[in-house]
Amino acid sequence: MADPAAPTFSAAQLEELLPLIETIDTIELKLTVPESDRRSAVTALDMDPLEAQIRQIVFFDTPDLALYEHGVVLRARRVQDKPGDTVVKLRPVVPADLPVSVWSAPGFGVEVDAMPGGFVCSASMKAELDDAKVRETFQGKRSLTKLFTAEQREFFSVNAPEGVSLSELSTLGPINVLKLKFTPDGLGRRVVAELWNYPDGSRLLELSTKCASAEAFAVAAETKAYLSGRGIDVTGEQQTKTRTALEFFARELAAAPAG
Repeated sequence: MADPAAPTFSAAQLEELLPLIETIDTIELKLTVPESDRRSAVTALDMDPLEAQIRQIVFFDTPDLALYEHGVVLRARRVQDKPGDTVVKLRPVVPADLPVSVWSAPGFGVEVDAMPGGFVCSASMKAELDDAKVRETFQGKRSLTKLFTAEQREFFSVNAPEGVSLSELSTLGPINVLKLKFTPDGLGRRVVAELWNYPDGSRLLELSTKCASAEAFAVAAETKAYLSGRGIDVTGEQQTKTRTALEFFARELAAAPAG
């Protein structure tokens, strides 16, 4: 039987990841919990759903997901009892290849997400926004050009596929999300659980934790061993929240009657 705490990256992936670790301060380690383990994981980790924060997320893309296939993600989010926000994300990226001008832009950052068997480095430009304005966009009362800042619109235009403009994008969502921050007994490390609830009743539970890049391999081994010891499958096929959501709403959009 394979050791659940052993590294799961190929030699080629490690060759690509190690230089990133030297340029990125933190890494977020993620794991999608198999549907068969979801209820037992909640019990094993003593998660209290009443402490979760409600979020509502919507994406913007073409009906055939041209942006996503090009590596661009546009998102707006409402957060319970907090301001909303918007983000323009580009992935994958090589930090050294990014223009100097974007590094000083408001809300710009680079991050690495690692999951069993893979990782992705992304660059994002985020902006806080009044919740009422985000909700107006969800309701179709506010145009996307007014939702994103000038810096975000420029970041989008530089990286979007040729011929795709903000005004032509479809609204994909919203989707309701429960986010819980907690420290499992015996792990001694803050974990974030996100439960994405799709309109058809399906769900996706993701667990994640952040750590300094220099500690990534040690923390990954420790966390995987901890979860495995509590009966959570750490070797199952992984799903990404964004891809799953986009594909769901794109299918819904395609099935909607014309007119």
